[in-house]
Amino acid sequence: MLLLSLFIGLVFAYGLISERIAQTPITGPMIFTVAGLAVAVLIPEQELVGGGLDTFLSIAELGLALLLFSDASRTDLRELGRDKVLALRLLTVGMLLTIALGASLAWLLFPALSLWQAGVVGAILAPTDAGLGQAIVQSEKVPLKLREVLGVEAGLNDGLCVPFLLFFLVMAEGTSGGSVVSLGSFIWQQLGLGCLIGAGIGLVGGYLLERAASRGWMAHSTRQLAVMALPVLCVLAAEALHASMFIAAFVAGLASQYRYRDSEHASFDFSSLSGELLNLFVFFLFGALALDALAGLQWLHLVYAFASLTVVRMLPVAIALIGSGLNQHSILFAGWFGPRGLASIVLGLVFLQQQGDTALTQMLQPLVIVTVLLSVLLHGASVPAGIRWLARRS
Repeated sequence: MLLLSLFIGLVFAYGLISERIAQTPITGPMIFTVAGLAVAVLIPEQELVGGGLDTFLSIAELGLALLLFSDASRTDLRELGRDKVLALRLLTVGMLLTIALGASLAWLLFPALSLWQAGVVGAILAPTDAGLGQAIVQSEKVPLKLREVLGVEAGLNDGLCVPFLLFFLVMAEGTSGGSVVSLGSFIWQQLGLGCLIGAGIGLVGGYLLERAASRGWMAHSTRQLAVMALPVLCVLAAEALHASMFIAAFVAGLASQYRYRDSEHASFDFSSLSGELLNLFVFFLFGALALDALAGLQWLHLVYAFASLTVVRMLPVAIALIGSGLNQHSILFAGWFGPRGLASIVLGLVFLQQQGDTALTQMLQPLVIVTVLLSVLLHGASVPAGIRWLARRS
């Protein structure tokens, strides 16, 4: 209860000065993560854990699903249709190379890891964070093509990384035989079913919302609640069918626009606000729980973290966008602004939930935490300067 009270008080204080903060390089996730670290010094560890890992994971998953749905609902489908090849390049060549390069580097730096365990590291730290990248995709100073492509990449790559993470976990545990079949099954279950669930809920939900709105059946407040119910339904359906709730939520946000285009997306504000609140709570908890894990930090963890945010991300993006028509400044910008945050936290929690307290988790936990911490700080602080740099060269 004390932890929740401190968080609510911080939310109130943040709301009072949010406009002033928006004029600085400081971001909400930075503030709440640092506040969590400070709280960890004052509150006993057993009180921080509270409801346990399962509760933390559920909050993080729901917050990410709401945020992905909201971002997808604001995606310009016509612009995306024209630039879908760029997004596809990042989600295939770019993502696969990022996982492979991240796994290879982990294998080289940490000899105790098997190749499959190194693949777990690569999969956890490959996805980019839609929330940390909001300042980029919402800035009109960034070319629309680049904003849409980065937004779609961040919306889909976390869900796409899930089957690879589960596959590497299975192989790391020594399961033999049927590896190709297992990976194909994971991809179909996570990606295929996730897309079907999201498309079904988004299309049907959008149709019903459009019909009800056109007949004047909905009040504005309940319209917001009805819209927010769609990503929650995606989470519940995906959980029941063992599909990716993140893929489902993002696809539902895209599909709902087919029939329901609310004026200025006003009815999507509530789901966006709810998702942002949950995400800030996750970063607050992340900061509170990170301090203990960082006790096992080694200098190689820092080397890997810096490499993960630079060469492991930027080289695959550059290769994926060769011949894309984007100039070198836009490619460099896209490569740098691939923040690691909520998605990596969620995948890391999935890993911890499945593995428990083992030697492997004790080795990988500080690696994931320091990478996310550095990303929150470095990417957040560099957004204003990065946007100005790109604007001068566009």
